[in-house]
Amino acid sequence: MSELRFAHDAEQSRYTLHRGDDLVSVLDYRDDGCTVALTRAYTVPPFRGHGYAGELVDRAVADLEAHGDRDVLPVCWYVAEWFDAHPDRRGILHRRRQERPAS
Repeated sequence: MSELRFAHDAEQSRYTLHRGDDLVSVLDYRDDGCTVALTRAYTVPPFRGHGYAGELVDRAVADLEAHGDRDVLPVCWYVAEWFDAHPDRRGILHRRRQERPAS
């Protein structure tokens, strides 16, 4: 099996994972300067079922953790489930501000 290649395409607001020359998975996002909303994880149909989306989310989260200047908002259901399965990585998740009770 060919080696996996991870890339961040900031111009297209996405992370990608390739196996050899083949694009196997894409993770789209929106970045407002403080929070990165991970909006869609997609694996090309012939490559589904091999764990590529999980590998891509893992590498993207590691990239965001390494930069350390953004929180993550898991908009995509797959990304949210990935964080449920990896509670040790939840430190990067966006935290909503506590609403103050009305006086």
